[in-house]
Amino acid sequence: MKARITIVLDEKIGTVNRNIFGHFAEHLGRCIYEGIWVGEDSAIPNVRGIRTDVVQALRRLDPPVLRWPGGCFADAYRWRDGIGPRKDRPRTLNIHWGNAPETNQFGTHEFIDLCRQIGAEPYICLNLGSGSPREARELVEYCNGVGDSTLIEERRKNGSPEPFNVRYWGVGNELWGCGGHLQPSAYAAEVKRYLTFLNHFGIFKIACGPRGTNPFELRRDWTLEFFREYAKVQHPSQRPVDGFALHFYTRSPEAGGDLEFSPAEYYWSIQDTVRMDGLIREVRAGMDAYDPGQDIALVIDEWGTWHPQARSDTGLEQQNTMRDALVAALNLDIFVRNADVVAMANIAQTVNVLQAMILTKGERMIVTPSYHVFEMYRRHQAAESVRVLFDSPKAGSGAPADPPVVAGAASLKDGRLFLTLTNVQIDQPVDVEVVLLGGDHPSVRRETGRQLAGTDVRDHNSFDRPEAVRPVDVSPVWKGGDRSVLRLPAHSVSALELELA
Repeated sequence: MKARITIVLDEKIGTVNRNIFGHFAEHLGRCIYEGIWVGEDSAIPNVRGIRTDVVQALRRLDPPVLRWPGGCFADAYRWRDGIGPRKDRPRTLNIHWGNAPETNQFGTHEFIDLCRQIGAEPYICLNLGSGSPREARELVEYCNGVGDSTLIEERRKNGSPEPFNVRYWGVGNELWGCGGHLQPSAYAAEVKRYLTFLNHFGIFKIACGPRGTNPFELRRDWTLEFFREYAKVQHPSQRPVDGFALHFYTRSPEAGGDLEFSPAEYYWSIQDTVRMDGLIREVRAGMDAYDPGQDIALVIDEWGTWHPQARSDTGLEQQNTMRDALVAALNLDIFVRNADVVAMANIAQTVNVLQAMILTKGERMIVTPSYHVFEMYRRHQAAESVRVLFDSPKAGSGAPADPPVVAGAASLKDGRLFLTLTNVQIDQPVDVEVVLLGGDHPSVRRETGRQLAGTDVRDHNSFDRPEAVRPVDVSPVWKGGDRSVLRLPAHSVSALELELA
């Protein structure tokens, strides 16, 4: 099988925002407790109660941002339950996730500590659904306030004399669903009310956008009605939201289970995933009707695979295979190709939940195929995305709706071209002719590469075989000049760094 891609070096799309490689950790299942927090008295190595092995693994990904505490959990969370001496914190029920007990041992200070240990910017989602503007304003003051106030003094007494300087704040989560089942116009009015009390802190505020899995009409109506209401009766002192967040999961019974799925179910997952490209353009077009200067950033707050057996009574746990790795790669490539409009994206979730980077079992920890994709793609961060043209056969049955066999993205930084490619064909390699177009007669001086592949698309890492799936270095295959032919194994992800002459 053959395909061709052309990289147009002179056609810059935009700088790839580091934040599109963000992560999301919710109080759900074993994500926080056992996955991240084990407590200071645990026999599992930890720093101030946070697992050392998980921190070390996440640091290797160079994570730009981490979203917390939800998710659905955010709009039922009382932040004061999670501060002060841990022995005095109340036990509550996690109402959105099976009324599981919530010990509140991991709260705001512990989250900030985690972010600092892994090197990520904190992103806190405020409680709009069951909270109040006062509660939200007080949390922002508690975290970021300087000077002299009771809240600032309370933070200092709780062990943090310096402000946390949290920049990113979500104004509620999924207000069309678990966040309160509001209509978009009602939510827009609430956002204006909340921002009246938050705009004094110089923070980046992110409003809830549409649900990507909803029918087109509902997605369109949420975006247009939100901004129509939000634009009404603008007072000179009212500043707009800074971001608008889409949620989209590759999720359907048609996708099969996490480990047991047919070739047809595999191709359904791939086909559903590439819908993200159109969703981004659709939501941005709706935003542009009221924000033609694109001053408000498009954010993908939650994305990833959600397989049918990942239920709330199992903590939304699922295994992570090469199929999930390909879904991760396809999404990241889409974000890079849309670098001019996508400002942030957070995969769901970091540990033990849905499309996790890491799985834990007691004192043991493994990384998943999706983790390896994030590690391989790091070099796209802060590079200049350039146009890539694809001439590829269709995967699967070859029907018009089927996705192309080959997808990818390219970016430039410091005279180096970084190229990521996926071959989604389940059982066939593909020979890809890569053509460099534009620039000053470009040629490749030096090349390095890595590939992630398996003998079967269901291959995964387990605690018995923790390195069954891992990337390998590939020998330089560029033949010189402005073009070459690269062989991509079946169901594989490749990352190549080309030094241009």
